[in-house]
Order: sequence, then structure tokens, then C-alpha cells
Amino acid sequence: MKSKTCRSLAVVLLLFLPLTSTPSGAANLQFPVKEWNHPFKPFRLIGNIYYVGTSNLACFLIQTKAGLILIDTAMQESAPIVRGNIESLGFKLTDIKIMLASHAHFDHVAGHADMKKATGAKVYASKADAVIMESGGKKGFHPVGDYKPIKVDKLLNDGDVVTLGEVKLKAHLTPGHTEGNTAWTTTVEENGKTYNVVFAPSMSINPGVLMVNNPTWPKVAEAYGKSFQVLKSLPCDVFFGPHAPFFAMEEKVRRMKPGQPNPFIDPEGYQKFIAGYEKAYQEQIKREQAGKGGSN
Repeated sequence: MKSKTCRSLAVVLLLFLPLTSTPSGAANLQFPVKEWNHPFKPFRLIGNIYYVGTSNLACFLIQTKAGLILIDTAMQESAPIVRGNIESLGFKLTDIKIMLASHAHFDHVAGHADMKKATGAKVYASKADAVIMESGGKKGFHPVGDYKPIKVDKLLNDGDVVTLGEVKLKAHLTPGHTEGNTAWTTTVEENGKTYNVVFAPSMSINPGVLMVNNPTWPKVAEAYGKSFQVLKSLPCDVFFGPHAPFFAMEEKVRRMKPGQPNPFIDPEGYQKFIAGYEKAYQEQIKREQAGKGGSN
């Protein structure tokens, strides 16, 4: 179990390579954009939560009695995949009422503008990330790719609860990866049991970002430290993340069998996920303090 977790974390850490903006507004090819954007068959994760993203870029659809909630839309280039996945599950795009985000980077919200137009859904976002989203990715302490500006309909604070029908999602601000990086929590029922669900945010350190004496965000290390404490405090039975390898999605899908325990019920995996990134954060601080530089 430990070796699988280490391999998954190693793959995840390799996802984040240096990037510069391109004229099209998409990510520079230094990011493995094509590899991130392979189609993946949509499926029910647990209870009323469905996976509708690509092979790497996670998008989640939550079914309620009053419509659908969509968390993340991946890249603009991912739009045909995400739309097709939603419709192949039997849902209508116009049933999406609320769109949320893990954080305001191009690989998670660049599809928001077009999806908003196609669905008429309202976009909710943390105040800090709303600034980035409405600028089309140009603002923020460390921009990592442009996209179509997104009109945010409702600004969220830490602890705010988003309600649609019988479903409630609570926002937990976990700044660091972006200023408004957000974890979402809810509960889900399966086979007569209720489980605590955490949609974990990205907690990696962006390429080139310093933890010590950062000129654009002097307290970024402090923000990360507090965010790790927040995440560790959340009750969790099931966890997901904005990249599929974060929660070993493909490996868990292979283990899904009728009548067997749902492999996405993985509280230990959640704690290991947090611990891995916290260790990387602590090690980077030590490297910088020793004069050996920051993230690559």
C-alpha cells in the first residue's frame, strides 16, 4: 500500500513543470497537455457523485433533486470530452445549476466560460480566485496560463455553504497553490451508510515559487502551513482531487467490483496524500534556508 502511494505521489509531483503563456492562451507544451486530455469513460464514483473529467483532469458532477453541481471543467480543449461525458451519463447540460472550482488555474477552470454559456449555470468562487478567473488567469501571485475570462456570480468566504436541493457543500479555503485554493466537503450515502467526502485541492508548490522571501507573496509559506492544518482536520472517508492521480483513480476503478467495498472509501489514502505534500513543502523550505533554491 505504501509503495503504491509513493508511486502515485511521484507521478503527481512530475505533473508540474515550468510553463509560460502561449499566444492561444493554452498551456505551454512544457506541461503534458495532450497526455492530460485523453478521454476517460465517465462513471459513478460513489452515491450521487460522478466522474466526468479526462484521464488526468478531474471534473465531478453531483446530482441533486434540484439539478446538478459541477466541480471544475478542465482545459478549454477538454470541453468536448467533459460535455460528452455528462450527456453519456444521461444528464442534460442545462440541468447544471452551479459551477464550482478547486482553484483558478487553466487546467481546472479554462472550460468554465464556455460551459457557463452552454448551461446557464451560476459560477461560485472564493473571493481571491474570482479575481484570477475574471482576469482570464492573468492575475494572481503566480499566473500559470491564460484562458477566457469567467464572470463569477457569487463570491465565497471560508466556511460558506453552497446548497442545491438536499446537497450541501462547504468551502474550506486552503491558500497556497493559488490565493483562493479551495477544498470542498460534503456527505454521501451508499448502501445505507453515510460517508464524509473531501474534494481536496492542489497542494503542490508551483514551479519557481519561493517559500522563503517570496517577493509577490511574502506569507505564502505561512499560508501553506495553515492550509495543511485545515486539511488534516477535515473528517474524511472518501477523497478526490483536481488531478486523477492525486486519488489513484485509475487503480481504484480497476478494483471496483459488484458486491465489494468501494475502493474510493480511502481515509488512509487521504492522510497519506496530505502528508506527502506537506513533506515536500517542508523540504523545500529547508533547501531554501540552506541556500539550495526552491522548486524546479
